[in-house]
This record gives sequence, structure tokens and C-alpha cells, in this order.
Amino acid sequence: MPRIGVVGAGAGAAAVSYVVSGAVPDAELTVLEKSGGLCGRAATRRHEELTYDYGANYLKSDDDRVNELVGETLGTDGLVDVTEPIYTFDADGEVTPGRDADEHKWSFDAGLTQIAKRLFAETDATIHRRTRVETIRRDDASEEWSLVDTDGETYGPFDVLVLNPPAPQTADLLRNAEWTGETRDALLSAVADVTYDPNYSAVLHYTDFELDVPYYALVNTDKDHDVGWIAREECKAGHVPEGETLLIVQASPAWADAHYDDPPAENVAALARQTADIVGDDRLADPDWTDHQGWRYALPQRGVAGGPVDSARDADLYCVGDWVAGEGRLHAALRNGLDVGERLVYAL
Repeated sequence: MPRIGVVGAGAGAAAVSYVVSGAVPDAELTVLEKSGGLCGRAATRRHEELTYDYGANYLKSDDDRVNELVGETLGTDGLVDVTEPIYTFDADGEVTPGRDADEHKWSFDAGLTQIAKRLFAETDATIHRRTRVETIRRDDASEEWSLVDTDGETYGPFDVLVLNPPAPQTADLLRNAEWTGETRDALLSAVADVTYDPNYSAVLHYTDFELDVPYYALVNTDKDHDVGWIAREECKAGHVPEGETLLIVQASPAWADAHYDDPPAENVAALARQTADIVGDDRLADPDWTDHQGWRYALPQRGVAGGPVDSARDADLYCVGDWVAGEGRLHAALRNGLDVGERLVYAL
């Protein structure tokens, strides 16, 4: 019975767990997640009658395996496909029609976290939430792994270890690991070389009106505006009561980096004012309820070097995530999770 330890419960880890559990039913999967939720930056919150995806906004159609995952494995119950198009805006805030309206933009009426929840539900994985891993240990004699959390509790031993946190956090784990040797050093160097853009999201709610615009979202294409993305959650069935507006406004990486530690109320107010200017509706400068979230490590600027990641598999250590795929998108994390899961199964 192979014992597999997984650090992080993001989309990639959920896909790995799903593949391994399906192919090796007697595998014992133990997942340690530092937060209280699942699916990483594909995050969903609820407030009264509102449901909103405030990190990744949707899952797009990618390759056949991801499409099959959505349509068959995850099930169509509660599946939402946004049909409104994505328009663009430039540095001056000028809005123009932009992206193809025929591309799938999937979520669920209960939010994107359903992806990880439904994948893990297909497994017998034991998930420990609010459990932050502090130390990775490698016993060279037995070739087994173990994990120690911040409370000093040890998990394992494991025959295989899967690391799903963003690259900087994975690098910290490797840097402080009780594991030495050239394989570890090369992997640490490669992972530490992956840099990230930050993200800052403002959630803006308006009770008394629903925007009358032809688009689901606006994206800044020239990367020269303080706002990078504006999306209408009311376009997702089950997320917003009829007649109301709920916007997810994500700042540009440069703005997020400059204002990350500023008072949240100031950040939200600034992004609301900019949103009103871009959309051309002064009402948007004064939301009746707001929320916010920042991510230091939102979008990897490039993928990790493949050689050290491949070599680490000889020590039964697997890295998974969008930073391994080299594309900071939810579908890339899922695709990479499926790939890594298949590699792990083959090794077992």
C-alpha cells in the first residue's frame, strides 16, 4: 500500500490525488493544507446571498482531458458557463470589444472551489486543514519522507511526497528541509528562481442596480493601467441576486506590488474609483459593501526548469502546480496535476 504525502490542497494537488486514487485504489493519501479551504487561488467566498470567485475567475476550456474532467468527472450539476464576452481596455481606459465570446468560461453555482472539492471527494484522501508544514524530512536509509507542522506534529512516513505550494513557499520548505544532497540543491536552486507577480482583488457590491453592459469582463491588454481586470459575478448563475451588481476588480501587478501593504479601505476605494472611470458609471465609485484579498504569489512569471524537477522524482518527490506547468492559469494547474498523477502512477 503506497503512502503518499501531499503538501497543499490546490487544483494541481487535487488532480494528482484523483488520478492516483483511481489508478491505485489502495494508495493512502494524506493532504496537509495551511488554510481552511481547498483549491488554492481558485478561491470562493460567500456573503449573505452572494457567492463570488475572487482569485481565479473561471476555468476555461483547454485540452480534451480538462474538458472531460469538467463535463464528466466533476459533473454538470451546478456547472455555470458564462456566455457574455470579454472586452478590452487600454492605458487610457478606453473600452473596445476584444475576445471571442464562444470560449467556455466555467465556474459552478457554488464557486470554483467545487473543482478541488469534487476531485478530492472521488478519493479516500485524508485532508488536514489549517495545518502548515514547517519541515520536510528525508530518511535516506529507509527512503521515506515525513512532514512536521508548526505545532510539532509529525505526519508519515510516506513513500512519496508531492509539493503543491507556490514556488517561493516550496523553496522555503526545501531550504529548511532535513534532506541534503545534489538533488535537493539543484531542485532548490531551480524552484527559487521562479518569480511571481502579486495580485490584489477588490470585491464591490451594489444592491440597487445591475450594470447594463454587453460584456462579462474587461481586461487591460497593454498592461499599462492600474487596473488589470474587472469581472461581473452576476453573469454566473446563482452567484448574485437578480438586479444587483458584484464586481471583482483585480489590480495590475505593478499597482498591487506598490500598494499591497496599504490600508485595505484605501486600496478598495482607489480601485472602485478607477472602475467607475473605466466602465463610465459614477455609481461604481460608491459600493454598498466590499471585500478584498491580496496574494503575494499570484502569477508565476515563468515555469521552473524541468531537469531538477524530473531528477527529484528519483527520490520520490514530485512538484505540481501552475508554476511547474509554466502558465499561471487554473486550467494549467489542473493539466499539470493530471500529468504528474500519471507519472506517479507509472512510478508506483
